[in-house]
Amino acid sequence: MLALLALLSTAPAVPAVAAPTDTTPTTWAIDKTHSELTFRVRHLVSRVRGTFTDWDGTLTAEPNQWNGGAVVVNVRTASIQTNNDRRDTHLRSGDFFDVEKFPAMTFKSTKVEVAGNEVTLTGELTIKDVTKTVVLKGDFLGMTAGQGGRDRIGFEVSTTVNRLDYGLTWNRAAEGGGVVLGDEVTIDVVIAAVKVVPGAPGGPR
Repeated sequence: MLALLALLSTAPAVPAVAAPTDTTPTTWAIDKTHSELTFRVRHLVSRVRGTFTDWDGTLTAEPNQWNGGAVVVNVRTASIQTNNDRRDTHLRSGDFFDVEKFPAMTFKSTKVEVAGNEVTLTGELTIKDVTKTVVLKGDFLGMTAGQGGRDRIGFEVSTTVNRLDYGLTWNRAAEGGGVVLGDEVTIDVVIAAVKVVPGAPGGPR
């Protein structure tokens, strides 16, 4: 027995095996109740502000690693609202979004960068039949456990695009000179997203 104990005491220790790191991508669904997609454009000596009320999207990333993640947003163009029915009807027409022919516009990221509280989304914005690269920059608003213990994240980003690049070319001369509508449109996006848990009841609230 003593010989056996001595042999065991001199045997090399078995190295500990580290638990595998979970790199399964996590999906987050945009919570439309707490998210907002708006735009603003110059109109004569003021600015028109509007929103799209029907849109959705997903965010995908490895756990706790947003760099290298992906963001996809789909917007139903007919949901545009500027608090003016006549103007909204015009915006849905062939002069602008032509919603009958092009019912959706999309954004698909090609690069996601998060550094501290700063967020940069580079991706392809498609409006009508035109796709161009845009860069949205803004703030990461944090991550927390929400209702039902489901994790939530939030961020807000913005970019400015030239509407003429996307075939939204309508304009009219102003009586006092110049034109009625500006060419540059600023897009502001506030996103709250809820972690998708397979088999969990309910959705974002």
